[in-house]
Amino acid sequence: MKRIFLTNPIKTIINTVKGLFHEAPRKAVDYSRAENWAFLADTTGAEAENPPADVFFISPTACLGRYEPYFLDLSNQKEKTALAKVIRMEKGIYDRNSRFFAPYYRQAGFEVYSFGEDFREECLRDAHEDVEDAFQYYMEHYNDGRPLIIAGFSQGADHVLRLLKTHATDARVTGRLIAAYAIGWTITAEEMAKYPQLRFAGRADDTGVIVAFNSEAENVTDSPILPKGVHALAINPLNWRTDGTVADKELNKGACFVSPEGKVETEIPALTGAYIDTRRGALKCTDIGPGDFPGKLYDDGIFHIYDYRFFYRNLQENVRVRIDAYLKEHGKPHKAA
Repeated sequence: MKRIFLTNPIKTIINTVKGLFHEAPRKAVDYSRAENWAFLADTTGAEAENPPADVFFISPTACLGRYEPYFLDLSNQKEKTALAKVIRMEKGIYDRNSRFFAPYYRQAGFEVYSFGEDFREECLRDAHEDVEDAFQYYMEHYNDGRPLIIAGFSQGADHVLRLLKTHATDARVTGRLIAAYAIGWTITAEEMAKYPQLRFAGRADDTGVIVAFNSEAENVTDSPILPKGVHALAINPLNWRTDGTVADKELNKGACFVSPEGKVETEIPALTGAYIDTRRGALKCTDIGPGDFPGKLYDDGIFHIYDYRFFYRNLQENVRVRIDAYLKEHGKPHKAA
């Protein structure tokens, strides 16, 4: 399958670039400064003055152009503005019942995905250092025992999973976790087996679980997000099942296409049904084809950039369901000892 990436034509100099980049250690981002947060305890979208939960949201890749050297520059206000706009396109799913936190971080540029695995992983590890620092600051200074959703999309979902693996034995996190929405990234049963404290979602209202899926057309057999031969764990956001049961499009409460300012510009109820392909673990869309929504980043039929959009209202409702389920089980938020 053809992969459309922003590529560096001089691949032979990658090792040189790596050496130059790592001559000096990166200075840590100071997350005590509000300027390093795109959203900090934000409640502008909340329905109540004191919402019952927190959301720690990790942005997907915001800029598809060339990063130098392969990371978003937090001293560049234009790049920070682009990241905030990407977050606003997904924020509305999570912010009705929460305080919303989203750090700026030196995320890896899209082009690193066209490089070799070692270099790509090195870049993502470096980016994750900022995410970890922001999360630690949030836990120490803002969480105060509150129930927590950790969420992200694409590269952000990758960082969600890295956070969960790092904190798999941390009761502060696992005990307060409502759910982790790692949408648009792949996690396998083999990975989960290495972290027995983590659980994948099995229904609409279980808590302390991972929610993930990758949507695609029925004819797709390979993608950069879910390569051929890999079997991903997935849950269907229309019927909240993990088997191959088909969910009719009438269960789709609304696909939403949101502006960079956070406004729902177009809403289409019953856009598509969906089912889990039990061979790939992909979420197959039943009522739209490859040409209906161009792939843009990848081949047509790989609906990666639409993962949130196609199932927006169902995901929004599910966030509320899982918050309610957590509060019913654990009671109202309490201050940490």
